Amino acid sequence: MSASLRVIQPAVGALRAAGRSSLLRAREPRRGPGVGRWRSDTLTGDNLRPLEGVRVLDLTRVLAGPFTSMILGDLGAEVIKVEKPGAGDDTRAWGPPFVGSESTYFLSVNRNKKSVAVDLKHPRGAHTIQQLASVCDVLLENFLPGKLQALGLGFEQLSSLNPGLVFCSISGYGQTGPQSQSPGYDSIVSATSGMMHITGPEGGEPVRPGVAMTDLATGLYAHGAIMAALLQRHRTGRGAHIDCNLLSSQVSCLSHIAANYLIAGKEARRWGTAHGSIVPYQSFAEDRWSLELLPRSSLVKPEILT
Repeated sequence: MSASLRVIQPAVGALRAAGRSSLLRAREPRRGPGVGRWRSDTLTGDNLRPLEGVRVLDLTRVLAGPFTSMILGDLGAEVIKVEKPGAGDDTRAWGPPFVGSESTYFLSVNRNKKSVAVDLKHPRGAHTIQQLASVCDVLLENFLPGKLQALGLGFEQLSSLNPGLVFCSISGYGQTGPQSQSPGYDSIVSATSGMMHITGPEGGEPVRPGVAMTDLATGLYAHGAIMAALLQRHRTGRGAHIDCNLLSSQVSCLSHIAANYLIAGKEARRWGTAHGSIVPYQSFAEDRWSLELLPRSSLVKPEILT
């Protein structure tokens, strides 16, 4: 669903009139009936989700950013997704299969959102985004660093209108550095970070994971950082600029693989379905003569060692 530019002005006015609910309102926790433990679902009310009253302006497209805002929407936030007039999010056309006019790829990461079409390069469009940002708690974007600032929509510019705005930038390689102007693609970052080097058959070629794990991991990191920034804002009244990028997220997810190299100098390799530190920990072909098929009398009783 998209709204034309001419109907956005009164809509923004309505949002401003409604105001923003204060995040993390103090509530007295109560015990669940007949239970001696605190119930998490009662801390914010039986029918109130954790981010109820939080408003998110989502300028992202494709996967990492939309995945982030979808999680926030699942937690109760009101998500306003801004799309390109005429075409919308790139993934609307990624298919088949399609459900109506939308691809299942698009639907998989864009539930619980409202959608509006705005041309950010048009002065009126940029002004509309400024108005929306002034009444939102969180702004998500995944443009190349500097692009939004050139349109008057950067962190410094929007935080002057809304000091409490949590501004999350998702990029391929961060806001600064020699690769900051390079676009971020899951497959490229998966290779650059070393993820593909450890994925695939033993002795075979590197393999890309079946789903875009780099994008999804970045979305999870961004979601966690936004939650932390909202908690910090509750204490300080100030927003924050979050720099979340694909390369850092995927390198972080290398976990013990990275630690083995940094601490012990041990370079990783592909193990297929096996594990370099745990044995047995891999897939095995189904054994038709498994224990379940043997007669009970043939099973050996385990001995208790003392």
